Amino acid sequence: MRRAYRPVLLAGVMFMGLGAAAPAPAAGDAIRGKAIYSRCLACHALAYDRTGPRHCGLFGRKAGSVPGFSYSEAMKNANITWTEDTLNAFLTAPMKAVPGTSMGYAGIPDPQERSDLIAYLKQQNTSPTCAGK
Repeated sequence: MRRAYRPVLLAGVMFMGLGAAAPAPAAGDAIRGKAIYSRCLACHALAYDRTGPRHCGLFGRKAGSVPGFSYSEAMKNANITWTEDTLNAFLTAPMKAVPGTSMGYAGIPDPQERSDLIAYLKQQNTSPTCAGK
């Protein structure tokens, strides 16, 4: 190998090492997630429908299935069951995850914020607020 390429190769190896060492998002923090959820309150609530459907009972529910809520055809036909993984993918870029969704929100680009929000929603799913909702 020629000496001129060694610095480039070394920089490439270091870059790859940084990517591999980048910390994965920590487990979600429901307290931080509550603060992030405040952004959702313009359209959603936990226990009742607003412009967006309620979030109580979200985990394990099929997308587009809250009785009486008027969903877009795209959401009704999305064939998604809400889990941590599907919600994480949707929250990353809702309009890309379900093209045609009426949720006109760009998404949450920060993986840690998504993880925190999901932790909050999971916690609330079993709270007295959501009991029977």
